[in-house]
Amino acid sequence: MRLMWRLCGAAAGLGMLAGVATAADWPQWRGPGRNGLSAEKGLLKEWPQDGPTRLWTAKGLGEGFSTVAIADGLIYTAGNVGGDALLTALDLEGKTKWQVKVGPAHQVDHPGTRGTPTLDGGQLYYENPDGTLSCLDAKSGKEVWSLNILEKFGGRNIAWALAESVLIDGEKLICCPGGQEAAMAALDKKTGKTLWVCKGAGDKPGYASPIVVDFQDLRQYVTLTSNAAIGVHARTGDLLWRFEHKTSYDANIPTPIFSDGCVFIDSGYGSGGELLKLKVEGQKCSVEEVWRTKALDNHHGGVILVDGCLYGSAHGGQWVCLDFKTGEVKYKEAGVGKGSITYADGMLYTYSERGTAGLVKATPEGHKVISQFRVPQGGSRQPNWPHPVVCGGRLYLRHGDLLFAYDIKGN
Repeated sequence: MRLMWRLCGAAAGLGMLAGVATAADWPQWRGPGRNGLSAEKGLLKEWPQDGPTRLWTAKGLGEGFSTVAIADGLIYTAGNVGGDALLTALDLEGKTKWQVKVGPAHQVDHPGTRGTPTLDGGQLYYENPDGTLSCLDAKSGKEVWSLNILEKFGGRNIAWALAESVLIDGEKLICCPGGQEAAMAALDKKTGKTLWVCKGAGDKPGYASPIVVDFQDLRQYVTLTSNAAIGVHARTGDLLWRFEHKTSYDANIPTPIFSDGCVFIDSGYGSGGELLKLKVEGQKCSVEEVWRTKALDNHHGGVILVDGCLYGSAHGGQWVCLDFKTGEVKYKEAGVGKGSITYADGMLYTYSERGTAGLVKATPEGHKVISQFRVPQGGSRQPNWPHPVVCGGRLYLRHGDLLFAYDIKGN
């Protein structure tokens, strides 16, 4: 059985609605908080029968599952064009500003790019499936520095290739090469110089991306490796804790979520998820399982936390709502089918892997699809795995070579 995943990295949830994205930018995977939550207001609560107005369609992005990052009037994403992986910058009218090679194209089993670019301080950071890590000037696309994290840290690539979206935290860039002695590494974001390497986890990389967790005066980075969730000391790189979390094909993909001293981790193929309580003692930390569930085994479409409830698609296709504190199932309903999710202005934006977008009120009382429409076909022969993005009164949906921008501002 082949893994059907949306490989784009993973990230930090601040939980509830604290630290939600600003309306102006969406500078990284899952938005400013790395939690899939947008601060947009005044959006449509219902779409026309054929969907919201499509403002434009951008072509020429290449094959890929990367979603978009948006900052300072430009939109960024990645894709395979011929034998190369390219980063593309578009203006807000969908016109290409530049394209730059950032490594070889991944052409084996679900060809295409995976991770989403990260924007910070006028620089653009991107990790290619082969491990090439690039820092570019965001306006011009000119390379500032690059290196290959697998070669530099003795890392090991995985069955469907590296998929993380790198994390920028202050002056540090955090990546996960997955070497036997380099589960995670911190680099100087300006130069690429190594600041520390985390030893001790021993696993290969997962398909997830690291998040920042700042709790009880201890700052740490949390991610999923091939077989576990780990917490790494942000200053020293010491391994703080490791919690076994195995799934079929080592497919640990969804972004962990942090809220109220707890971390939620999840995987597909029936693995399900666990809520872990952080137990901090000075500069050390351990974790304790609070609850576990099989009801929400999210494959790769992501899980979000809104007002104490977790929302996401189960591997079998149903949409699920869980109580964050207890794991109680609030609902399991069909919706638009298995897919990815983003939140804005009281609504869930769901996007099925077969190309149907849905608008659903974010409530544990049920999953009623208020409006839905299908994106145009022809962008790719592969599933619609890129996650939806809500930014600047627009809904961005990608399918392979095509990016669609829809006007979702309220009247």
